[in-house]
Amino acid sequence: MTPRFDISGLDDVIHGRVRLGVVAYLASAEVAEFTELKTLLEVTQGNLSIHLRKLEEAGYVSIDKSFVGRKPLTRVRLTETGRAAFAGYLRAMGQLVEQAGGPG
Repeated sequence: MTPRFDISGLDDVIHGRVRLGVVAYLASAEVAEFTELKTLLEVTQGNLSIHLRKLEEAGYVSIDKSFVGRKPLTRVRLTETGRAAFAGYLRAMGQLVEQAGGPG
């Protein structure tokens, strides 16, 4: 009999490669500038904007926009809701690895 894999705990908002990268980075960095994330994740400005919007709509990140002189500055922070969602995501991934018989 094939074992049942419970993937219900995997948060679809976080599970995408770029969004997972953003959340994982912010979990330790606390705050990151838009250009820093764009470079780190090797994505286009438009692609990152779309993923940040999804995270913001879910309440996982807060985005602060300001200006330094005449240059726009966008800073992204992980919210408490986002931090809790990431912790839940990591737990769910750990359980999935255990179900698969992998290390953990």
